[in-house]
Amino acid sequence: MSTETTRLQAGDAAPEFQLPDAEGNTFDLADPRGQKVVLYFYPAAGTPGCTTEACDFRDNIASLQSAGYRVVGVSKDAPAKLQRFAETQALPFSLLSDPELTVHRAYGAYGTKKLYGKEVQGVIRSTFVIDEQGVISLARYNVRAKGHVASLRRALGLDD
Repeated sequence: MSTETTRLQAGDAAPEFQLPDAEGNTFDLADPRGQKVVLYFYPAAGTPGCTTEACDFRDNIASLQSAGYRVVGVSKDAPAKLQRFAETQALPFSLLSDPELTVHRAYGAYGTKKLYGKEVQGVIRSTFVIDEQGVISLARYNVRAKGHVASLRRALGLDD
């Protein structure tokens, strides 16, 4: 039985979805149509790597927003946990809850990964850049939390 999901790549249509955010509002990927979206998947709010990555996005939010990007994070955490995480880390972007991992799977962000040398099933730290028409312009899997946003900025031509 394979639990592998298909990985998306540049040129693919971004799978549409609706998920609750940290405040309990529904985020619909169709809503920011006409705006570029950086959609990133992370394993768990409040863990060291996920905090590093979220704070890196926070610290670079002004340049991303000025270039027309909206940042959205997705994890399997409940909205209440996401809200605490956002408040504790002063995160100025949406965090979405996907406890059933439906959207994770649609984006190929859940499946087999290596953890401490063993193959396990879990969330694959991944980032997607979605253009104004809802098409993926950049897809990255198995990204490292530290230095990821700087690498992403370079790929988007935003490095200073």
